[in-house]
Amino acid sequence: MRALVTGAASGLGAALTAALLARGDDVLATDRVSGDGTDGQIDLVLDITSEADWDDAVRHVRERWGGLDLLVNNAGIAGGGRVDVCTLEEWRSIIDVNLLGAVRGVRAFTPLLKEQRSGTVVNVASLAGLVHPAGMGSYNATKAAVVAFTETIGHELASYGVTAHAVCPSYFRTNLMSSMSGSDEAVGRIVAGLVEGSPVTAEDVAAAVLAGLDAGEELIVPDDLARGAWQLKQQDRVAYDAVMRAQAAKLEQAGLEQAGLEQAGLEQAGLEQAGLEQAGLEQAGLEQAGLEQAGLEQAGLEQAGLEQAGLDEAGRG
Repeated sequence: MRALVTGAASGLGAALTAALLARGDDVLATDRVSGDGTDGQIDLVLDITSEADWDDAVRHVRERWGGLDLLVNNAGIAGGGRVDVCTLEEWRSIIDVNLLGAVRGVRAFTPLLKEQRSGTVVNVASLAGLVHPAGMGSYNATKAAVVAFTETIGHELASYGVTAHAVCPSYFRTNLMSSMSGSDEAVGRIVAGLVEGSPVTAEDVAAAVLAGLDAGEELIVPDDLARGAWQLKQQDRVAYDAVMRAQAAKLEQAGLEQAGLEQAGLEQAGLEQAGLEQAGLEQAGLEQAGLEQAGLEQAGLEQAGLEQAGLDEAGRG
């Protein structure tokens, strides 16, 4: 199999690359920066937000293999934040990478896939594309859109022998948090804890993805936690909503506590600044008093000099 994997320098991309190579597939490992990947150097620099880079990738594939059997849109970033905290710029950034990155890839390779009348597209979404926890609006929206987009292209390209598959894992141990950015620090801390505490590895997810592809699953939910959450939403919506809203309340409380700490810090800084300014005023006052005292002493000396001069004059008379 001839496969192209994005975001292959680390995390799930590296694990998928290693798993494909281990079973004898040819892999074009790509990432937005060159560096050491799973099997040596990254084969091709590919920034998924660049249409020019995607065009270069298509040319590279045509020259190297003449076709492509598997396109894996894996690269993405972490993000999120409560609706009144996450900025519109943060929304634009995560949409450009997580959603439009996959769209660019599929658009770029669709002419080749249609031409060869075969191929497989894998778009790595997230459990957040199926269940939608509070505080993750922008991330949830992009991943849900990736799931919807994957189903859509599966319908569009089916007559050309092309299949499309969405992957929706829950939290697993990866370096994805290194790409986490946003204004909502409370969300960042909670997500980081969930990632670090997960018993699932990138290698576990990669193995489940390949097994799902071999089984022909269009929606691959690769771990027990993800399957349990998705099943709860489908089978008991009342219980699902209760869990999600309890989590939302905890997040809001954490945000309020964070805001309180920040406010206390600002007030402390204000008090310290006021103290410094007061000390400065007092020092200036002391210096002014000193100058005035010196002035009085100088005036006294001058007065004494005048009086002495008067006595001397009287003595000469």
